Amino acid sequence: MFKTPKDTDMNKYENELHSKGIKYVCGVDEVGRGPLCGPVVTCAVILPENYDLPGLTDSKQLSEKKRNKYYEILIHDPNVIYAIGEDSPKRIDEINIREASKEAMIKAINSLSIKPEHVLVDAMNLDIDIPNTAIIHGDALSISIAAASVIAKVTRDNMMYELDKKYPEYDYKKNKGYPTKEHIEAIKKYGVKDFYRFTFSPVSEIIKQIDEGNQDR
Repeated sequence: MFKTPKDTDMNKYENELHSKGIKYVCGVDEVGRGPLCGPVVTCAVILPENYDLPGLTDSKQLSEKKRNKYYEILIHDPNVIYAIGEDSPKRIDEINIREASKEAMIKAINSLSIKPEHVLVDAMNLDIDIPNTAIIHGDALSISIAAASVIAKVTRDNMMYELDKKYPEYDYKKNKGYPTKEHIEAIKKYGVKDFYRFTFSPVSEIIKQIDEGNQDR
C-alpha cells in the first residue's frame, strides 16, 4: 500500500490552483470498486482555502475510529461543501466498474451547491466541462481528495452496516462486501441477492453453478 510521505504538503495542488486565482477547487474520490455487492460510492468536496485537518489522508490508511472522527468533522463544518454520488450494482454490471466509478464521480460533482472551477481526481480523468487533473495516489497527496475519500468510505460502510442488519448471515459488517473467503462461502450457502454485481467473479461463477444445478434436477 502507498504510504503518504511524512513531509507531504497535502495542500500543494490546491494552493497551486488558488495562486492562479482559482477559488473553488474540488477533490473527488470513489470507494467500492472491489466489493462483490453494493454500490460504488463517490464524494466531491470543496474545502476552504488553506484548510487544515492534521492527519487527514487516504481513508485506507486510517483506522475506522479515525475515519469516523474526520467524517464527523468534515460533514458538520459549514465551510466544507460536499456531495455524494453512487452507481448501483445493476449499473455497474451494465457499463463496468471503471465507467460506473466515473459516472458516480460526475454525479457527485454535479450535485455540489457550487460549481467547481477545477477538479482534482484520484487517478482518473473525467469527461466534464470543468478542467480536471488526475493525481496518482491523490487520496494521499491532496487534502481535498483525502476528504472525499473519507466521506465516501464512511458513507459506503454505513450502507453495508444497514445491509448487515437485514442479512447478518453474510457478515457485511466485517467484510463490507469484499470477496473474503468467508463471504464467498456465505454466498454459496445462502445465495446471491439482487444487490450483488452479477458480472463480478466469483459471483458470476456461483450463479452459473446454481443454474447448472437447477437444470440437472
